[in-house]
Amino acid sequence: MSKDKIQIGKHILANNAFLAPMAGITDASFRTLATRFGAGLVVSEMVASASLGAGQKEMLRRIRTSNDNPHVVQLSGNQAVWLELGAKMAAQSGADIIDINMGCPSKKVTNGLAGAGLMKDPDKALRLIEAVANATDLPITLKMRLGWDENNLNASQIATSAVNAGVKMIVVHGRTRQQFYRGKARWELVKPVVDAVNIPVVVNGDIKDITSAKAALSQSGAKAVMIGRAIYGQPWLAGQIGSGLNGEVKIKPPKANELLDLIIEHYEMMLDEYGIFLGVLGARKHIVWYFEAANIKLEKNISKALLTATDPKVVIAFIKQIFFEHFNKAA
Repeated sequence: MSKDKIQIGKHILANNAFLAPMAGITDASFRTLATRFGAGLVVSEMVASASLGAGQKEMLRRIRTSNDNPHVVQLSGNQAVWLELGAKMAAQSGADIIDINMGCPSKKVTNGLAGAGLMKDPDKALRLIEAVANATDLPITLKMRLGWDENNLNASQIATSAVNAGVKMIVVHGRTRQQFYRGKARWELVKPVVDAVNIPVVVNGDIKDITSAKAALSQSGAKAVMIGRAIYGQPWLAGQIGSGLNGEVKIKPPKANELLDLIIEHYEMMLDEYGIFLGVLGARKHIVWYFEAANIKLEKNISKALLTATDPKVVIAFIKQIFFEHFNKAA
């Protein structure tokens, strides 16, 4: 459906299906896998600029590059001084593109007038975009929502100002902040943003397969799609959709032993990234999502044992046993 490739600065993207930034999900390990499977673009977890500037270990981890090409670091914040510093630190750590977060609906974020909270104050939003643009020569992108609420659908207004400030691409989630993730994403309401600007616009929200991707592109007029929660347990999904949009041979999900090897590899990557203790804890949700995506149902006692084990060797042994029993039963 869409073979026109997007260029951001010097970077020509492989296809038009991207991995959304998600805190606790799109770490270096997950981005590495999504990139390997052909995602057109991957974005870091949201990085709180003030915490990064203060040297917080977790935020320093989040800006580290993996095998991203290009490496996109997403910054959030509500003060120019911290966003400027964050942009400089990200650039020094190897970032190729800086993305500004104006879409996160979390109360913790929006109560501090960051994330989607900035959509209540377009003038301040513009000042922050300009601060980042003045702090670095890297290309800047922006992710936002339709607006704060139904009475404030101001995405087009902010998008126009953002383009004038130098933003090179805009992602719009088809919900307001007040909707959080409730209801359906309204892709058609992204079209006014597409009509208002002369840069690529990406539609986000409820895109889970090639069918929904094509519908989102058709209704919004956007140039590309961004996949969020649907990719849980399926790091190949963005590449699969991207290849489908390009009319190429569809990427097939790994099955049986291939999937088992992938889960174990992902698990070990997370142990390397976080250390044993945090890696074991952080990987648990991914293991559950892999099983759910593969329609592997676990008995309660097995699930509890798997998700409370703290020894990586025990966890891997459990995963192998579950796969062995599931696929032998299926055969």
